[in-house]
Amino acid sequence: MTNIEENLFMGSFKSFDDARQNVPASHAGGYDNAAGAKTMYSHQIYNWDYPALFWIGDSIHRGMRRIFDLGGHVGIKFYAFGRVLDFPADLSWTVCDVPGVAQTGRELAAERGAGPKLRFCTDWREADGTDVLLISGALQYLPTTLGEILQGLARKPRRVILNTTAMHGQRTIFTHNSIGIGICPYRIQLQDEIQQDLVQAGYRRKDSWINEGKPIQVPFVEGGDGAYYGGMCFDLKAPD
Repeated sequence: MTNIEENLFMGSFKSFDDARQNVPASHAGGYDNAAGAKTMYSHQIYNWDYPALFWIGDSIHRGMRRIFDLGGHVGIKFYAFGRVLDFPADLSWTVCDVPGVAQTGRELAAERGAGPKLRFCTDWREADGTDVLLISGALQYLPTTLGEILQGLARKPRRVILNTTAMHGQRTIFTHNSIGIGICPYRIQLQDEIQQDLVQAGYRRKDSWINEGKPIQVPFVEGGDGAYYGGMCFDLKAPD
């Protein structure tokens, strides 16, 4: 599979691990590519970003200051959203990503003078005790499900915002995604499962949406034409 710019999908596998084990040896298997990370930086706000942008703005308005951006690459949403949101001085935005990308993010932050608001880590468990868990376009690449992530946190975030998350109305599909700099195992998850993970973790729904204008299709796979990108905002219920 040769690809430079398109968001392409191919194949069907039994599980995420099965998809990971079957990534072609001739291609980099995943996003941990420091050389390619900087080329994927963009501060552009796309039309499918606006639901997450709204809920991040609402979170800041409500006094939530510690944002944990899981799979946030080199801080793409920090830079993009910062163009139109008035980030308060005490904002703490932590991007969690693979080591190569996180290092490139630190270098880019130094070049851009991002200051103390933006930091990077490589362990999702550092989301413990934060105000907002933001996962934008990344959940489908993670070997752990959202339910497993939330179960691993002693102090759950007050709010969870998902955006451009690969979903399906009837089934879960494991496939390969070509991102130009590599091929990644990819989970298109049953939407009800994602919502159930949040409910079981003690959250209640504030909003949900479909990201119109961002296509996804897995050719030659049953149900592959029924996938879509969507998002949701859930708040942690107050203790009884």
